[in-house]
Amino acid sequence: MWIADNGDGTYKNPILHADYSDPDVIRVGADYFLTASSFNAAPGLPILHSKDLVNWEIVNYVFREQEPKEIFAKPQHGGGVWAPSIRFHDGEYYIYYGDPDFGIYVTKAKDPRGEWSKPLLIKAAKGWIDPCPLWDSDGSAYLVHAFAGSRAGVKSMLVVNKLSPDGTRILDDGVIVFDGHETDPTVEGPKFYKIGDYYYIAAPAGGVATGWQLMLRSKNILGPYEKKIVLSQGKTSINGPHQGALVDTTTNEWWFVHFQDRGAYGRVTHLQPVIWKDGFPVIGADPDGDGTGEPVLKFRKPNVGVSAPLSTPPDTDEFDSQKLGLQWQWHANPLAAWGMVVPELGVFRMFSVETAGDFKNLWDSPNLLVQKFPAEEFTATTKVKITPRFEGEKFGLLVMGLDYSYIGVSYKDAKLYVAQSSVHDADKHLAEYENLPFLLKSNEFYLRVKVTAGAMCSFSFSIDGKAFTNVGTPFKAREGRWIGAKIGFFYNRQGKFNDAGSADIDWIRFEK
Repeated sequence: MWIADNGDGTYKNPILHADYSDPDVIRVGADYFLTASSFNAAPGLPILHSKDLVNWEIVNYVFREQEPKEIFAKPQHGGGVWAPSIRFHDGEYYIYYGDPDFGIYVTKAKDPRGEWSKPLLIKAAKGWIDPCPLWDSDGSAYLVHAFAGSRAGVKSMLVVNKLSPDGTRILDDGVIVFDGHETDPTVEGPKFYKIGDYYYIAAPAGGVATGWQLMLRSKNILGPYEKKIVLSQGKTSINGPHQGALVDTTTNEWWFVHFQDRGAYGRVTHLQPVIWKDGFPVIGADPDGDGTGEPVLKFRKPNVGVSAPLSTPPDTDEFDSQKLGLQWQWHANPLAAWGMVVPELGVFRMFSVETAGDFKNLWDSPNLLVQKFPAEEFTATTKVKITPRFEGEKFGLLVMGLDYSYIGVSYKDAKLYVAQSSVHDADKHLAEYENLPFLLKSNEFYLRVKVTAGAMCSFSFSIDGKAFTNVGTPFKAREGRWIGAKIGFFYNRQGKFNDAGSADIDWIRFEK
């Protein structure tokens, strides 16, 4: 749906028009690997790969189920994985992440495409977030992190701790190396580097949608650090350009990967050129020459010495594989009884899941199978065959956020009906409201949602896949808790039975 590579040696921003929040990137040889916040979604901690920093593919997730498993068996909106960092040290890949309710975790792997170790809790703490390690040339190791005020009771400070050389133990209480309260409130998301004789900490401040990017430097890892604002919105339309990764190429170019908060579309990922001036990076364009850059929307591609093929994260899925495509995530640790592929039929079969007795809306439903919005404008169409077995079962094509809406197929009085259902402020557990239903004359059908600029969504259905009937009223998608809106499926039922209806999803196809 969105291709950043213009095909003429240039690229356009964002390089990923999808919600890869708080991205961190490293280069190992000629390969680039990116990870990002995944919050409560499972599988979690995505791993993306690129050869040129412009064309990206999803290659793996760190874990299938999030720890603690019993907690994340239910949706923990806004919890889970916050602002991970990825590093390569002594032949192994490391990812550190903070869970604001539990503490700092580390996981590692020999191959980022392979199996990662079970996340190890190396610091049990409330509100310790955004960790990033640094291994120094003498073999010593350190960790920088921030605080989430909502859990820790303090914020706007960066702390450096001593870390065991193997990266698995924090050895002290740490020292404050930067206090942003006076001039750089809500400083967070630090990334640690040693370049030449200097230690650098890249850290955003000023708020997700309104802030700027700092660079701190010192010849002593514990400071004092001098500060410079190296990226801000300037006169551009790119708000809050910050939180990301400084990375080089094999040809000695430098680049910065960061995000921009676009509401319902999530925190989309941008790539900025970097030049060095007086020992600090200048990120993006610098029209007034003051050393504080502003974002570019189009630029020449990085010189990486090779030509990389066009590549984007997937959205369309024919469900012909023996496992789900990597674009899909559940809203909690998944159970097999929610759904599985049927290779013989080339479908993904979802089963109706019992809702709680006090069910109001889908906010607390774990069995939402969803993916990120892939572009500003798109149309998603799915072909489904439903086999209901109990009164009240409902299958839907969903746009999920703090407000949500879906086109749902319900089984009532031995008949199928299709209608739009919506709710505002789902997190307040308000009840859904349903528009006028249509009688559905077949158990095989097509559902469609069309998303236009401003995240406006319109729903329709068809029996033959050619003539579509509009359902309900236009709906404006809204972000979730720290995430963009998502699109996908659910299948629920009221009451407890020893069996479940099934819905065979033949395919979902995204078109411009």
